[in-house]
Amino acid sequence: MAAKVQVGKVYVFASFNNTVVTVTDEAGNTIAWGSSGKAGFKGTRKATPFAATSAVETVITKVKNEKGMKEVEVYIKGPGPGRDAALRAIKATGVKINLIADVTPMPYDGPRPKKKRRA
Repeated sequence: MAAKVQVGKVYVFASFNNTVVTVTDEAGNTIAWGSSGKAGFKGTRKATPFAATSAVETVITKVKNEKGMKEVEVYIKGPGPGRDAALRAIKATGVKINLIADVTPMPYDGPRPKKKRRA
């Protein structure tokens, strides 16, 4: 029997094509993961909020039952449609959410500007 993990971190990566969920312990060691594709959705249906909800519920309930996780910190990354749905699904599973952070990378200088027009 593996050791119980009371507190963990949930990383949600929501792209335009898929939603990937990874649950780790406090040290960052992966306990469980899942995605919309792993939950059985294919093609454009992977990019729906419902697919993200299904993936999150599967992973969180597995971790709750097997490891006894009670509290989580949530880190959300990406612009996809599964962002809000994943957060609602985590809340619905009954684990306590200590932190919600958006870790989407933002360019601080942007792309290189176009060349000046010649006369």
